[in-house]
Amino acid sequence: MSSSWLSVAASIGMAVGPPLVYADQAASIVRKKDATGFSRDVCAILLIANITRCFFWLGEKFETALLVQSILMILAQLALLYICIIYRPRLSPDALGGSSRPLSFWQWQNYSQYIEFLAGLMTSCHSLCQAILFLIFGRSKIFIGALGFMALGLESTLPIPQLISNYKQRSLYGFRMSTLIGWVGGDSFKTVYFFLLHSPLQFKACAIFQLSIDFAIVVQRFVYGTAPPLSAISNQDDELEQALALAEE
Repeated sequence: MSSSWLSVAASIGMAVGPPLVYADQAASIVRKKDATGFSRDVCAILLIANITRCFFWLGEKFETALLVQSILMILAQLALLYICIIYRPRLSPDALGGSSRPLSFWQWQNYSQYIEFLAGLMTSCHSLCQAILFLIFGRSKIFIGALGFMALGLESTLPIPQLISNYKQRSLYGFRMSTLIGWVGGDSFKTVYFFLLHSPLQFKACAIFQLSIDFAIVVQRFVYGTAPPLSAISNQDDELEQALALAEE
C-alpha cells in the first residue's frame, strides 16, 4: 500500500515539478523588470523538445506522468517566454533591431513572431511530416526509437545555452539559484526515476547527459559568482543618468 502511494507521489512530482522550477525565475524577472542573465534559448529548446516528445508518446506509450509534464512544460515556457520578451535587456540584439543569427532566429522583436514560428513549424511542417511518417512507419521500432532520441536528445541540450550565456558574461547574474537547484535536483530525480521504472533507453541516456551539463553550471556558479556583468552595469548607469536629467528639469 505504501509503495503504491510512493509511486503516485513520484509520478505527480515528475509531472508538476519541472514546470514549477521556472516559476521563481519568472517572478524574479518580473520583480527586477530585467531578463538579463536568463537565456531565452532555454524556452526554445523546451518548447520544441516537449512538443516532439508528445509525438514520441504516440509511438511508444511511456509513463502518463511524463506526457502530462510535457503539456505543462509547454504552457509554462510560453508564459516565461512572454515575460522574457517584455523585460528583455535594452542592449539585446532583438531590442536593438539586429541579430547575427540567420533570419534572427529566436531573437525576434514581438511575441507574436515566436507564436507564429511555433504554430507554423508544428502544424504545417513538423506535425504534418511526422503524422505522415507515423502512418508509414508507425510500427517501425527503429523510427520510433529515432524519434525518441530526437525529442529527448534536444531536451538534454537544455542547459547548454545557459552554460554559454554564463561563460560570455563571466557571471550567473540574473539566473536564479532556485532554477539551478531545480535543474540539478530535478534531473537527478528524473535519472533515478527512469532507471527504477525501466524507461526506454532514450530517457536514461539523455538524462545522464543533461545532468552532467547541470553540474558544469554548478562549477560556473562557484567560479564566476553572480556579480552584474558589464552590460547590466551600463544599463543601470544609463537609467541613473536619465533620472538625474529629469530631476534637473
